Amino acid sequence: MTRRRLDILLAIALGGAIGGVARYSVSLALPTRPGHFPWDTFLINVSGSFVLGLLVILLAERFPPSRYARPFIGTGIIGAYTTFSTFGIETDLLIRAGRVGIAAAYALGTLAGGLVAAWIGLVVGRWLSGLGGQALRPDPPVPS
Repeated sequence: MTRRRLDILLAIALGGAIGGVARYSVSLALPTRPGHFPWDTFLINVSGSFVLGLLVILLAERFPPSRYARPFIGTGIIGAYTTFSTFGIETDLLIRAGRVGIAAAYALGTLAGGLVAAWIGLVVGRWLSGLGGQALRPDPPVPS
């Protein structure tokens, strides 16, 4: 592995440590009893979708190009914070426990909530960047 790739990997690892601690903190604050709606995972995935939508616009339009911002924030922090694998497992466990209605509400709510939250993040990002309804500029070159 080259030194250039190693520093990107370090940025992802540092972001992942922050995102993992944030997710664990939310799960401690909102514990879920078995067979009930997993509010902690729902909140984590929907809020992470919002931040990712916001991040796409801000990193592309507001801040200068950086080779570390996307790996650190997007892949590291948000990647470790969100947990769509847990979403899948919890949905499966709810179905196996005979809680099909809760599982359906959880699955559809998470998907719809995540899409709406990402869209709101994009809108807020455009507003913060002064873009309004304008299209994004092409990806700027990443400095080496």
